[in-house]
Amino acid sequence: MDVKESLVTRIKNIFIGRSRNIRDRSIFHKISLIAFFAWIGLGADGISSSCYGPQEAYLALGSHTYLSIFVALGTVITIFVISAGYSQIVELFPTGGGGYLVASKLLSPSVGMISGCALLIDYVLTITVSIASGADAVFSLLPIQWQPYRLTFAIVILLCLIVLNMRGAKESILPLVPIFLLFLVTHAFIILYALLSHMSDAQGVTAAASADIRNSVSQLGFVGVALLILRSYSMGAGTFTGIEAVSNGLPILREPKVETAKRTMKYMAVSLAFIVMGLMLSYIFFQVRLEPGKTLNAVFLERATVTWGKDAAALFIIITLISEAALLFVAAQAGFLGSPRVLANMATDRWFPTRFSTLSDRLVIQNGVLMSGGLALIMMAVSHGSVRFLVVLYSINVFITFVLSQLGMVRHWWLFRKTVKGWMKKMMVNGVGLAMTAFILVSMVVLKFNEGGWLTLVITGLLIMVAMGVKRHYLTIAKQLRRLDTLVIAAAKSSDAVFPKNGSNGHHASPAFDHDSKTAIILVNGYNGMGLHTLLGVMRLFGTSFKNFIFLEVGVLDAGNFKGAHEVESLEAEVKRSVERYVDFTKKSGYYAEGISSLGVNVVDEVTRLAPELSQRFDNAVFFGGQLLFEHDSAISKLFHNYTVFTLQQRLYREGIPFVILPIRV
Repeated sequence: MDVKESLVTRIKNIFIGRSRNIRDRSIFHKISLIAFFAWIGLGADGISSSCYGPQEAYLALGSHTYLSIFVALGTVITIFVISAGYSQIVELFPTGGGGYLVASKLLSPSVGMISGCALLIDYVLTITVSIASGADAVFSLLPIQWQPYRLTFAIVILLCLIVLNMRGAKESILPLVPIFLLFLVTHAFIILYALLSHMSDAQGVTAAASADIRNSVSQLGFVGVALLILRSYSMGAGTFTGIEAVSNGLPILREPKVETAKRTMKYMAVSLAFIVMGLMLSYIFFQVRLEPGKTLNAVFLERATVTWGKDAAALFIIITLISEAALLFVAAQAGFLGSPRVLANMATDRWFPTRFSTLSDRLVIQNGVLMSGGLALIMMAVSHGSVRFLVVLYSINVFITFVLSQLGMVRHWWLFRKTVKGWMKKMMVNGVGLAMTAFILVSMVVLKFNEGGWLTLVITGLLIMVAMGVKRHYLTIAKQLRRLDTLVIAAAKSSDAVFPKNGSNGHHASPAFDHDSKTAIILVNGYNGMGLHTLLGVMRLFGTSFKNFIFLEVGVLDAGNFKGAHEVESLEAEVKRSVERYVDFTKKSGYYAEGISSLGVNVVDEVTRLAPELSQRFDNAVFFGGQLLFEHDSAISKLFHNYTVFTLQQRLYREGIPFVILPIRV
């Protein structure tokens, strides 16, 4: 068995990496991201949307291509307005201000849950559409008969990214830095080339644009033109997705987090605005039209480089499209970084099973990564990797979050207008953002509803119902657990009222370790009714056989408290306080007691590590753990609760260490 475990561990270390040392005080510095890396990992989603957002907006105009100038201007303005709004959110929520937390704290927990569910679906679609679009870019270079292999290629890339993200945030980004830079260089170059090459013909371009606009007005009327522009603007709304990822990802940013986040958003807003405006103007200059098996960017590159010579043009197109595809794969990182974080925050608040807030030994929200990757895999298979279909589903949900976040900020500035300096200016920024995002949301729901947008709303609605069901379950369990707390109240009044006194010690004697008696090592999780019931269960079942009591508690580092060295130190102090309360309580009744505390990301692994040492140190030691027995226990309960003691019993059994599970009925 040891050989098998060793082999599994070796394979895990190769693909995912070795465990991180949580006691290393520099660990936060090592795994955090500076603004540049955050720009790549979190901002790539926004920048990569230039590969499909402008295309969707341009195609929505039909033959009225010059109207894309107005669409591009509106898009650029919106990018900067939303970025400014989220900069204020970052300042107000310096430890993390994603759409879930903002709506929960500034509006209500239920509204926050709706925002969080919408964001989760959006992040899953971010992963799916980014990888599918990247596959499209790669296969734009290949013969059309290769198209049947596109979906398989996309799924392989998705599986690789899942493994990469199991290693950690920084590890998943570092290998992609050269690709990101290559994308920026190639796209900046070709856009500048397109703009500069048409500068000499600026008068002709202006005349053509004026003629096309006049023709559009004569055909459609002013109202028709306005509606067409608004429809195009809404269809390209995928361009704005990813801006919120920075506020969601604050916990993984380098200190000072707020300044790092604001710098990251500035990089992202400027680069995205430049690429979007440049591409849409370039489409006009080269009269780009959609061709079978090719993206608009691929067609644009072919037309822009037609005079370069066959070899030079082919080389540049290959490099640019590969960098574009790779950046889209990088963009999936925003989903892999953001979705587990949102899921963990919601799990901490009991909207989802608490297991989604736990960390792996690589300090990664592993369950969240697997859940996000698994759902993206299903979406990829169901949609057959169709970018046009996925984009329809994609942009609606993020604007639900945008609207609720901006609404919460507007409400906040209004409520605190008497105490916040410059509140009017701040409220105006978020107010404009609210108006813009609300308009886009309504437009997209109306325009995309029959094209598949209804499916997004149905999926989000189902997730909201699941979250409400999970919350109801935890509230019911919390109500049942309050029955155990009566023991804590009784213990606070007098230990004699709940715990049999040890007659061999005087009332004021300091009890010593009794080598002739057995030692009970009791696993506890905070000073509560469950721990006290486990202690009393030992006395009730075994009488005076045990006169030495060791209380062992492992403080679990999860996504909720793993935000900095200060939070880790606070958790460590809290764990020590809780075990000392058990020690004081037990000593008052004349028994020897000692508290042992530790920190870890997994209770089972940490106790398994400590158990052999404790068994050697204490004579005749037996481990005890309490397990709640609910009124309506079922197989589904395993999804909501970690049955840690059963796993521990199996682990310690293999080590030859006795472990007794005591049922506690609630």
